Amino acid sequence: MILKIINSALMLVAIFMGLKQGWAMFSGKPEMIEMFGKWNIYKTGLMVIGAMTMLSSLLIIFPKTFVWGNFLMAAGILLIICFHLLDRDLKGVAIELPFLLLNLIIIYLQHPLKNGSL
Repeated sequence: MILKIINSALMLVAIFMGLKQGWAMFSGKPEMIEMFGKWNIYKTGLMVIGAMTMLSSLLIIFPKTFVWGNFLMAAGILLIICFHLLDRDLKGVAIELPFLLLNLIIIYLQHPLKNGSL
């Protein structure tokens, strides 16, 4: 029971962060445009990545699409980590790594409502 509560809290954090960062990318916040611009990803590409991030956050909510949502979010985070590694920016990698691990932990713990009860 405690594990399900912890996993629910972790899921809420991942969903909130995914929606927040996805909206920042989709709406074209200057910080996001600056960060992705150095990798030659501009407004349209940033909007697509932001939409995928928000979609993956919403997919995490439902037990049937839980794994797909986590997979898409982890893939997006891994893409950003790879871009940071291309720039040899270990600080950027260190910032993104906990979010990747969060998705992997959530997948390991599985959806708290998978068996129908909390």
